[in-house]
Amino acid sequence: MDLMYRSTRNEENKVTASQAVLKGLAEDGGLFVPERIPRLALSPDALASLSYHETAYEVMHLFLTDYTEDELKHCIRCAYDEKFDTPEIAPLRRAGGAHYLELFHGATIAFKDMALSILPHLMTTAAKKNHEDREIVILTATSGDTGKAALAGFADVPGTRIIVFYPKNGVSAVQEKQMVTQKGANTCVIGIRGNFDDAQTGVKRLFSDTALNGALSEAGFRFSSANSINIGRLVPQIVYYVYAYGRMVKAGEIQAGEKINVVVPTGNFGNILAAYYAKGMGLPIGRLICASNENKVLFDFFRTGTYDRNREFILTSSPSMDILISSNLERLIYHIAGDDAQENARLMGELSAKGSYSVSSEMMERLKDFRGGFATMGEVSEEIGRVYAEDGYVLDTHTAVASRVYREYREQSGDDTPSVIASTASPYKFARSVMEAIDSRYAGMGDFALIDELSRISGTAVPGAIEEIRSARVLHDKVIDKDQMETAVRDFLV
Repeated sequence: MDLMYRSTRNEENKVTASQAVLKGLAEDGGLFVPERIPRLALSPDALASLSYHETAYEVMHLFLTDYTEDELKHCIRCAYDEKFDTPEIAPLRRAGGAHYLELFHGATIAFKDMALSILPHLMTTAAKKNHEDREIVILTATSGDTGKAALAGFADVPGTRIIVFYPKNGVSAVQEKQMVTQKGANTCVIGIRGNFDDAQTGVKRLFSDTALNGALSEAGFRFSSANSINIGRLVPQIVYYVYAYGRMVKAGEIQAGEKINVVVPTGNFGNILAAYYAKGMGLPIGRLICASNENKVLFDFFRTGTYDRNREFILTSSPSMDILISSNLERLIYHIAGDDAQENARLMGELSAKGSYSVSSEMMERLKDFRGGFATMGEVSEEIGRVYAEDGYVLDTHTAVASRVYREYREQSGDDTPSVIASTASPYKFARSVMEAIDSRYAGMGDFALIDELSRISGTAVPGAIEEIRSARVLHDKVIDKDQMETAVRDFLV
């Protein structure tokens, strides 16, 4: 029997997995969630023998039930190929007293590649399955990494176009250069004068604009999303937690069935939600440790039960986490409300109307496996320097947030459960912040000089994703006000 998906805001709105992937966002503004969390068919010890491709199939076929075995295996083969610089796809590295799950070995050297390498294949397959003859327009807001990964995945994919909005002054120099040099006749990259939340809110508004959607439908287009609000992004992210567990067992770091903790640097909440789903599938996960930077809206939520975005927006050295509206948290709220769409819709209405909401004591009790922590920019720099001095291992700024939060959690709680830290980006993407944290003498050096020095001190080759932008020509230079997004979309499509 197919696993159906329903909206977090209207449980009567049910679709198949392929329809959920194609739609991206429910018509009522809610997010698609599975009617139930399927259980892993394999025992924990059996996971140790699986390759990444085999693990991906074992997880994904349980969620994407209306895809055939051949369709799904084809999507997996096409996604996890030579685009990744290691056959392991997501290797584990032990350093700094923890295990770092390196999720940055794909084409754009960030964890978004893990899902965005497969999403175009899932989406084009879904279009065929559902006899969709309109051109799919991927509409995406990015805090830095999703944009480039989505652009790389969808560039020149037949039957698709992609429009990416990013905060003009809210991403690193490398992140911006990666996006604005993107090739592909179907790609469009636009900077907005505002922050990521402005971009994300604008994209959601475009999705829910019935007049705009109607006009574009008549012109032969339909919107979909490559953000983690798309279930086709979220399901592939579950895979690497299951794979990491198998690697831990295979390496003898844990016994099959032994619990691990998972630590995730968190902005839009999709990555840690994937770990929550993995735990729901039966993977032996103990604590889910949510690491925030100084935009600590999630830390405050897990501490108090109140989500409040009414605060100063802080630009930090971990820009992909500079977020005050964590969209994927809505899926967790729906689940802890007892899969109650009406209650979830009420809370999301409060968030929209006044910028905050509070959950009940019963809902807070269902969050007991989560722990929150945050790190300041100074603490992030200290953590990068500490891990490099002790192990010669270089962390990017986002992973350093998680590493610092984990170290404080372990010291304060005495919990020495083996732990996996999601390493979400290559340090090469944030070379300036990383190198200045290692040694202040690097201040003042040019961006690519820093990259070359990072290669020297780390003993790693400069990734191809960096080499290709050294002299790449800027192809996208449009910058707009946040209230001009609809006009920009129409201009690109019509």
